[in-house]
Amino acid sequence: MEIKASTPFLSISPQKLRLVIDKVRGLGAEQAVTVLQYMPQKGAELVQKTLKSAIANAQNNFDIDPSGLYVASIMAGDGPRLKRMKAGARGRYKPRVKRTSHLWVVLKEREE
Repeated sequence: MEIKASTPFLSISPQKLRLVIDKVRGLGAEQAVTVLQYMPQKGAELVQKTLKSAIANAQNNFDIDPSGLYVASIMAGDGPRLKRMKAGARGRYKPRVKRTSHLWVVLKEREE
């Protein structure tokens, strides 16, 4: 059975988020939460929140023990880009692009 959780419109670029999610892909759900707890990146806290949400979905909606779950799929995709400007020298326009991302987590039960 697949347990899903997603978080849209995170204020971090997908490239930075993918560096974090590559570390937890395939790990057990509880082990992944522990690994993310000790990572210094900003994205680790965001991924940890979404992962905890997926674990809570498994417990509350399907009565599944979280110790038997693992991270089957975790993806970060592009969200909308916020286009801002900064004034440059001599009245010039300096564009700033603030990237956002969407995060999807899928947990599955280990088969024995």
